Amino acid sequence: MEVEVEVDEKDLKAAGAEMFSDGRLGLRIHGWEIESCKRPILNSRNLQQWEEKLHTSHFPEMVFGDSSLFLKHVKSGIKIHFNAFDALTGWKQEALPPVEVPAAAKWKFRSKPFQQVILDYDYTFTTPYCGSQSLEIEKEKHGRGKESLGSCTLCWEDCNEKIDVVSLALKEPILFYDEVILYEDELADSGVSLLTVKVRVMPTCWFLLLRFWLRVDGVLMRLRDTRMHCIFKDDANPIILRESCWREATFQALSAGFR
Repeated sequence: MEVEVEVDEKDLKAAGAEMFSDGRLGLRIHGWEIESCKRPILNSRNLQQWEEKLHTSHFPEMVFGDSSLFLKHVKSGIKIHFNAFDALTGWKQEALPPVEVPAAAKWKFRSKPFQQVILDYDYTFTTPYCGSQSLEIEKEKHGRGKESLGSCTLCWEDCNEKIDVVSLALKEPILFYDEVILYEDELADSGVSLLTVKVRVMPTCWFLLLRFWLRVDGVLMRLRDTRMHCIFKDDANPIILRESCWREATFQALSAGFR
C-alpha cells in the first residue's frame, strides 16, 4: 500500500527546497538531489540480457529492473542509489543454500505436471545488498560546464555514533516520501520475498530504509534492514550514518516463544 504525502509549498520554501520541474519525481534540498523512479517489471527481452550478465536463469517473479532511488550530494559528488540489478548481484555472490521446503508444498514449484522439483539455488533471493555508492569526480571545463572524470567507490568507516531515532520521531513536515519496490516473489504461493527501499525527506535531514523481507510459510522468516540518515549541514562533505540489522527465525522457534 502506497502512502501519499501532501506537501505544503510553504514548508518547501521555508526549508529552502524545490521539487523537480522537469517531470522527475523528487526534490533539491541543501545541496542534495533526491529522486525516485518507478517503472514496470522487466520484459522478457531485458530479462534475457540480465540472464547473460548474471549467468543465471533464476529470477524473482517480478523484477522492477528500471526502478531506482538516487540521492546525490552535488558539491561533494557523493551518490547513493538503489537498484534491483546490484541487489541480485549480491544474491548471486552470497549463494546461500536453499531453504528447505515442506514436502507438501514442493509441488507448487513445478512449472509442468509430473516435473521433478530440484531446488539447488537460493530461491528466496536473499541479498546482502546495502545499497550502491560512488563518488563522481568532476572538474571545470572552460565554457562548457563540468566534465566528469569518472567515479570511485565510497568507503564506510566504523563509528560509535548512531542514528538518532528520537529526532526522527519529531513532528517535522515531510517534504518528500516514496517507496520503491525492487523485486518481489510469492515463492509459488508458499510465502513472500520482497526488497523495497523507502525514503523520507524533512527540513533538517533525510532518512531511508532498505528492507529485504522473507517469509517461507511454516519454515522461516528473515529480515535484513539497512538504514541511512543524513543531517543537512553546510559542510562540503556530508556525514551519512548507516546501520544494518539482520534477523531470522524459524516458525518452530517463534511458536515456542509464544507458549
